[in-house]
Amino acid sequence: MNLSGRRGLATTAVACAVGAALVLLAATRSWQSLETIQPAPLPPLKVERTGTEIAPWLPALGVVALAGAGALLATRAAARLAVGILLVVAGAGVTVASLVTLDDDVRVAWPLLCVLGGLVVLAAGVVTVRVGRSWPGMGARYEAPARRRPGQTDLWDALDRGEDPTTGDRPE
Repeated sequence: MNLSGRRGLATTAVACAVGAALVLLAATRSWQSLETIQPAPLPPLKVERTGTEIAPWLPALGVVALAGAGALLATRAAARLAVGILLVVAGAGVTVASLVTLDDDVRVAWPLLCVLGGLVVLAAGVVTVRVGRSWPGMGARYEAPARRRPGQTDLWDALDRGEDPTTGDRPE
């Protein structure tokens, strides 16, 4: 699959956003059900723990990955390389954090969905590092205006000075 050009940028950004969404979704679901025996006549106390409670850094890494998906579209060259490295770190962090939480008491489905999301973010980061420099940047209309040529009069500055820029009259 050719991941250069606009199509590669769009595919990678969408994949990164989907991976981040998977992480954010799975981290908020119940991963563990704990039951505490209480003295009679009280019933057992049941507590549901989410992935966020077990591994609090998962939502933060998911948000970083989601922001990285947007940053892929807004950056270019060295900044895009830095975003790619950040996505690799975030994806690896999600994957490791999710795998570490697996034990006998944890429901396996949600942590594995987090692992899948982390691997997608990691792959998007690797693709960005490898071919991100060949992707186009945003159009020139989104960049800061170029320096003005000497002698060029800005219409708003002329109005601020009290001039009528349509007639060329100067105030007395």
